[in-house]
Amino acid sequence: MAFGHIGFSVTNFPAGRTFYAAALAPLGWTIQMEGDAWAMMGPEGKRAFWFGAAALAGPPPGHMHLAIAAPDGAAVNAFHVAALAAGGADNGAPGLRPMYHPDYYAAFITDLNGHNLEAVCHAPGSIA
Repeated sequence: MAFGHIGFSVTNFPAGRTFYAAALAPLGWTIQMEGDAWAMMGPEGKRAFWFGAAALAGPPPGHMHLAIAAPDGAAVNAFHVAALAAGGADNGAPGLRPMYHPDYYAAFITDLNGHNLEAVCHAPGSIA
């Protein structure tokens, strides 16, 4: 399975946006999507690196958000069940997140260290 995207919180979003835009520009990464105090970066058409203000991004700086690409909605559902059984805490049941795009199907778990783990499927029609 491949990473869907990685994200984390920053203490000062405007300063973080300026820094990452400048630092990653030589690598061909630009802001691909953004909202109020959050941004997603990557190569053209990809949103692989996400950061935002601590209030929007989840736990305080130091904690991480890790999204792992799932092959279909059934795998997203299975991730959620297995992670809860392993001691994780629910941070968002499996479901569509149309605010990202119409086929964004994901589930979220807070792991034992406070990190936000996500399984996500972007494929149309793969919702289970």
